[in-house]
Amino acid sequence: MKEKYDIVVVGGGPAGSWTAKNAAENGASVLVLEKDREIGLPVRCGEGISEPGLKKLVDVKEQWIAAKIKGAELIAPNGTVVRTYASGFGYIVHRKVFDADLAAMAAEAGAEIKTRAYVHDLIIENGKIAGVEFSHLGQAYRVKAKIVIGADGIESRVGRWAGIDTSVPMNEMDTCVQMTLANININPEVVQFYLGKDIAPGGYLWVFPKGPRSANVGLGISGDYSGDKKAIDYLTDFIDKRFPAASVLTMVAGGVPTMKTLDTIVRDGLMLVGDAAHQINPLSGGGILYAMIAGKCAGRVAAEAIKANDVSARRLQEYVKEWMNEGGKNNERAYRIKSVVNHFSDEELNRIGDMLKDVPPEKMTILQIFKTALVKHPKLILDASRIFK
Repeated sequence: MKEKYDIVVVGGGPAGSWTAKNAAENGASVLVLEKDREIGLPVRCGEGISEPGLKKLVDVKEQWIAAKIKGAELIAPNGTVVRTYASGFGYIVHRKVFDADLAAMAAEAGAEIKTRAYVHDLIIENGKIAGVEFSHLGQAYRVKAKIVIGADGIESRVGRWAGIDTSVPMNEMDTCVQMTLANININPEVVQFYLGKDIAPGGYLWVFPKGPRSANVGLGISGDYSGDKKAIDYLTDFIDKRFPAASVLTMVAGGVPTMKTLDTIVRDGLMLVGDAAHQINPLSGGGILYAMIAGKCAGRVAAEAIKANDVSARRLQEYVKEWMNEGGKNNERAYRIKSVVNHFSDEELNRIGDMLKDVPPEKMTILQIFKTALVKHPKLILDASRIFK
């Protein structure tokens, strides 16, 4: 490990690894510091991802894929099912394998990666960010860098140390819990989304297959409702009714911010990517694709800024502009839609289901579902059209 790098990336998830890969490919020396003992663990994710979206970013490897999804079912509170099927709909991935491979790609591009590296502060020299302080295997280190990139998750400490408010208001934070179940009867090619105030108020419950007889089953509850009943209680109630013979293989819980990208994601010598920048789909809570899109933009811009010997916030604004064009505008559109649909009553959800239930699955599209749901909000139909084009 050297004493100085062009870039230090804090966090080895998809955002951090993809940033490191793209920066290294563009000529920067890069160090990635991951606090956990192993890239990809623990898994805190539903593991679902769009097939077309992923293929735009990387050549997909078969070992990443737990299930190939051909369709989705939306279940209204009264049990009405709306089905949409399409070839190449999406994947359920093995995040442990997927994340490790992204990190390996970063390493092959030239980035150095250290696990069990706990970053505890920024180095500030003459009022400027100049690197990080961290501990690794019981030893303290100071590493200089021209740019520090925070890929350290929601409420990023790197961002806070740089004076950026990365906190998440309670009403913008979904409380999520998920169990991986075995010994259950499911369609292994179809994801399911259950809606309703008695199942997941202000959010949804998902069933994501991981094989013929197993699935990630979880839910997210809007912060507006999380004080009424615990998320784990909603989930166990559902599993007891829907999958009474299931065995629980894993359980994870945490918060997912469902808000727009932070107003500030760059400072002089500093950038935030992925969850740290709140680059998450506010409607679905998914963040893998957004993390990789942001990482691609951030890595290239950071490397070019170093070549130009200008790491000022003004220079790094190019990353902000690229992010907005590549993903940020859809992030804002999804936020506007979420702000409406998360407050639909059960009666409204049932009405939407009844209007769509007889449409043949092969003719149903996600866009058609949202057009029907947003019929009283015509401006949001345009947002949906741009997201699901």
